[in-house]
Amino acid sequence: MVDEERNEMVVTPWEVRGKVDYERLIREFGTQPLTTELIQRIAKFTGKVHLQLRRGLFFSHRDLDVVLDLYEKGTKFVLYTGRGPSGPVHLGHLVPWIFTKHLQDHFKTRLYFQMTDDEKFLVKDDLELEEATNFAYENALDLIALGFKPENTFIIYDVQDIDLLYDLALKVAKRITFSTARATFGFQESTNIGWVFWPAIQAAPCFIHAKLTGENVPALIPAAIDQDPYWRITRDVAPKLGYYKPAQIHCRLLPGLGVGGKMSASEPETCIFTTDPPDIVKRKVWGAFTGGKPTVAEQRRMGGDPSICTVFQYFLFMFEEDDEKLAERERQCRAGEVLCGECKKELTDRINSFLEDHRRKREKARNIIDKFHIKR
Repeated sequence: MVDEERNEMVVTPWEVRGKVDYERLIREFGTQPLTTELIQRIAKFTGKVHLQLRRGLFFSHRDLDVVLDLYEKGTKFVLYTGRGPSGPVHLGHLVPWIFTKHLQDHFKTRLYFQMTDDEKFLVKDDLELEEATNFAYENALDLIALGFKPENTFIIYDVQDIDLLYDLALKVAKRITFSTARATFGFQESTNIGWVFWPAIQAAPCFIHAKLTGENVPALIPAAIDQDPYWRITRDVAPKLGYYKPAQIHCRLLPGLGVGGKMSASEPETCIFTTDPPDIVKRKVWGAFTGGKPTVAEQRRMGGDPSICTVFQYFLFMFEEDDEKLAERERQCRAGEVLCGECKKELTDRINSFLEDHRRKREKARNIIDKFHIKR
């Protein structure tokens, strides 16, 4: 049985737990639903509707329509997203990165990718600064392994590259009151002052393209919805500094293999890391929470419930490209024609095949990682 207190929805930049109600988040965060019209406008430039769009994995936005309006009139945009390096990359982190590459490839634009090693050091009591910076390097290998190219992808390591960010962060920080920051992020009297200042550093890459090139264009941020509070305050400040408001497109959170909540490194048995060997992947998938019945006979008679099955979600998010095959899997599950063990075996095989290829590319990335660093 799920603990009711733990099952209550909590969505912040640092914690996600409980069953996430995305329609409620749209209302509470004040974002806009991603409409069919907007998806078709993106497809006009990409040539097809990406899996993550047609399945509703990206579901919300801020000013995506404005960015597309500007683009159609000749004003390009840059992409910005990032990673908080507090441990290895897991499959949930890859979801928005894969879509980011789709946008970059088709809109022919730059990506600024921020490794927030400073933030993770500030907010995690058990993480040393050296550990965070080491994780940043290792996590960057996973980004590069997805096929990003150094000529238009720039990785910013906050601790190492603070000279690129600090002047912009100061300009942002001067225009955000503590009252606003506390209301947005829930800071307490016990919050360390580095953590209080840090949102200004996350705002800086929204404007770094203009600093580096002199070209003032909007930034579009593909990221999970839990990161939205950072951009709310950044959007308030941007016009005061003479920049476009950063736009966002928000994705759902890949669920963990347990009950409720996103895939989280703090619960390693419920998430699959890109560095997990095949036997570990198999153990985790076979231990996953499903929508199946207690016995084979009941499953055959009553069917399963894919809507609550974490295994089905992995096919939905990443591991079944064909929509007709996904729909057939759902039908078979509900009809009792397929058992949970069959789906778990197939998912295990698909994940391990993907990770085998990913790890090979990840090792090759060590030879070129320095090319992604912003040249002074």
